[in-house]
Amino acid sequence: MAAEEINEDYPVEIHEYLSAFGNSIDAVDEMLKNMMSVSRNELLQKLDPLEQAKVDLVSAYTLNSMFWVYLATQGVNPKEHPVKQELERIRVYMNRVKEMTDKKKAGKLDRGAASRFVKNALWEPKPKNASKVANKGKSKS
Repeated sequence: MAAEEINEDYPVEIHEYLSAFGNSIDAVDEMLKNMMSVSRNELLQKLDPLEQAKVDLVSAYTLNSMFWVYLATQGVNPKEHPVKQELERIRVYMNRVKEMTDKKKAGKLDRGAASRFVKNALWEPKPKNASKVANKGKSKS
C-alpha cells in the first residue's frame, strides 16, 4: 500500500488514516486465516476448560465487535442495536472468567505456617527467674 497512488475520491488529509486502516484489515485477515487453518475441536482439545472458555469468549466478542463496525459503516447506530447488549453480556462473562483466573492464582493461606510465623515473630518477655539462672551460669564459667 505504500507505493499506491492517492485517490481523489476522498480528502488527502485522511489518506494516512485509510492506509493504516487498510493495513489493520490485512492483519486481521491474516490472523483469521491462521485461526481457521486449525479446526476448532483440535484447538479446544489442547486447552483446559478455563482456557476453552477464554477462547470462546474472545471469539464471540471479536465477532460481535466486527458486526458493530459493520453496522457503523452501514449508517446504523450500533448503540441502539441489540449487539450492544450482546457485547455487554460477553464482557460480564469475561470478567467472571478473569475473577476465576485471579482466584486460581491467589495464594492459599497455610494456617499452621502463619501461626508459627506470628508466634515466633512476637516478642515475649523473659520471666524474672530465667535471667537470674542465666546470670548464675555465666558467673561460674
